[in-house]
Amino acid sequence: QVQLVESGGGLVQTGGSVRISCVASARTFSSYNMGWFRQAPGKEREFTAGIRWNGGTYYADFVKGRFTVSRDNAKKTISLQMNSLKPEDTAVYYCAAGGLLADIRTEEGMDYWGKGTLVTVSS
Repeated sequence: QVQLVESGGGLVQTGGSVRISCVASARTFSSYNMGWFRQAPGKEREFTAGIRWNGGTYYADFVKGRFTVSRDNAKKTISLQMNSLKPEDTAVYYCAAGGLLADIRTEEGMDYWGKGTLVTVSS
């Protein structure tokens, strides 16, 4: 069982930046593919960004050039640096973990989920 705990959310103004992080309890964290998903009010949860065990990264089109995902295997942590934030980025951001062959761009590919952290972007 892997536990994931997100942190770093909060209120930020349009155009501002925020960094959220996720700490994992996995003993073999370096072998997990990790992802960030978000759920805006009244909408379904959607893939946002992900990073594979080998460092390969993936981004949803709506965050390319603004968000950067990274991982620190020694600290068992992934982070999402979010810049140039827009009101439509307001959402609960969830950290997720999947196995080596997991498709990190889909919810079905992920096995473990955090409880989420809320990011609110004011206009």
